[in-house]
Amino acid sequence: MGRDQTFEALLAEHGGMLRRIASAYEADRERRRELEQDILLAVWRALPKHRGEVPLRHFIARVAHNRAVTHVAREAAEPRRQPLDETAPCDAPTPHEAAETRDLHDRLGQAVRALPLSLRQPALLTLEGFAPAEIADMLGLNPNAVSIRLTRAKAALRIALGEALPPTPSQEVRS
Repeated sequence: MGRDQTFEALLAEHGGMLRRIASAYEADRERRRELEQDILLAVWRALPKHRGEVPLRHFIARVAHNRAVTHVAREAAEPRRQPLDETAPCDAPTPHEAAETRDLHDRLGQAVRALPLSLRQPALLTLEGFAPAEIADMLGLNPNAVSIRLTRAKAALRIALGEALPPTPSQEVRS
């Protein structure tokens, strides 16, 4: 009987044990298949060293366990890999949402540049996060005048953007 036939006979007799050993050391199906292949290769290489001091079944089991322990040590040293869960919530916008946001920002910038200077200044400062009272101090205006200009600027921007701007809190209350 040739070496290949001997190995085939060995697998027929002890293959189940080798699969169970691999299964005991690796839960992931793909990694378990890799481990099974590694075990078979290790057994193939070790067979010529078997001198009959121990039964063949013991020898093969020891080779398989040694290979499995090496596998576990190698896996422990590597970072854990998990498949990406496509359904997991993500705070980052989708590429489509990011493109829409960029487009809206570009259109908003063009619309603000098209405003008359008296409306552009308070609109820009509002977009930078300043409150109407702060804008009034910066521009030397009455806070009421700033509020009126902001209302006019928002109306002009809504028209220019085709109602793409989110509603203001006062508009949400009316809805």
